[in-house]
Amino acid sequence: MSQAAGGYYLPEPSKWPIIGSIGLFLMTGGFGLYLMGMSMITMYIGMAVLVYMLFGWFGTVIKESEGGLYNDQVDMSFRMSMGWFIFSEVMFFAAFFGALYYIRVFADPWLGGAGNNLMTHDWLYPEYTSTWPTNGPGNVGGDFQTMGAWGIPAINTLILLTSGATVTWAHWGLKKDNRSQLILGLFLTVALGFLFVGFQAYEYIHAYNDLNLKLTSGVYGSTFYMLTGFHGLHVTIGAIMLLVMLFRSMKGHFTHENHFAFEAAAWYWHFVDVVWLGLFIFVYWLV
Repeated sequence: MSQAAGGYYLPEPSKWPIIGSIGLFLMTGGFGLYLMGMSMITMYIGMAVLVYMLFGWFGTVIKESEGGLYNDQVDMSFRMSMGWFIFSEVMFFAAFFGALYYIRVFADPWLGGAGNNLMTHDWLYPEYTSTWPTNGPGNVGGDFQTMGAWGIPAINTLILLTSGATVTWAHWGLKKDNRSQLILGLFLTVALGFLFVGFQAYEYIHAYNDLNLKLTSGVYGSTFYMLTGFHGLHVTIGAIMLLVMLFRSMKGHFTHENHFAFEAAAWYWHFVDVVWLGLFIFVYWLV
């Protein structure tokens, strides 16, 4: 059994890491087989194993937490782990923002003959004129239109900013032992999160069908979908995390002194909000 020995927490041996590894192997391997024209059944089996692992592992941690097995050392390790995880996510998005900056500020002007790169322009693409947004010298993917900032993106910005306020309001309720405020705040946050994802799905359909803006629309299309797509994935993950917190809150979990799981989900959600502000400014507004 899990126990605290000499003030240091010692978890019991767990089967979940190896199960998760098997699930990831089957899922990624199955996707590789699918790309070679084979059935997707292996990938689906891997996804099912991974979901089983998540339910089992998270359930184990929840039971241990509610059983009072965790001490201050465990709480600090959780906080440090979540902090480093969010830092890794910051670096993940920084790489994509950096790629967008490099392409827009350096690479595209160089191809157009700016600076000391006239040779590149004259020898490789003499007919290319630097412009942004661009699908490159080869007009890859054909002509396209950009997504305007003041339509769905502006609405989604308002939605995410509001969700940041509602999750903070829920946190205040938890600190005051006001469970109804906690539950209502979490419910509103989760609803706003999935509403954001729904609007983004509609935006993608509009971009593909009406604007001809696709992943194949040169460098602009690829960076647009990489940044917004990965952010949408993170919103979905964050909303699921908060949904779990909502169910746990409805079951009476968390106290004003012991609620790091809620805090971790809230940290992640605020990170998602901040990333979106960067996306709205640099991907939609300053096109």
